[in-house]
Amino acid sequence: MEENSIVVIDESGKEINMEIVFTYEDEESGKNYVFYFDPSQEDGEVFVSCYDPEGNLSPVEDPEEWKKLEVIFEDYVLTHEENENAKN
Repeated sequence: MEENSIVVIDESGKEINMEIVFTYEDEESGKNYVFYFDPSQEDGEVFVSCYDPEGNLSPVEDPEEWKKLEVIFEDYVLTHEENENAKN
């Protein structure tokens, strides 16, 4: 498996290869997050999960945590777009 991908197991036990968009470490909480998507799906929906040092994923369930992660993702997208525009 590639370094920029992970395997996620869905509710039915099926393994799905996902591409990592980026990872983020929250310095306040010490938690690590991974933002990823299913490259076989055209909608491009990005998922985020918390992960531990062994690489085990767990869902983000706290609404305040979600709000913070949404802002982080929006900042990532804006920065990425600015970098793409600077290249053109």
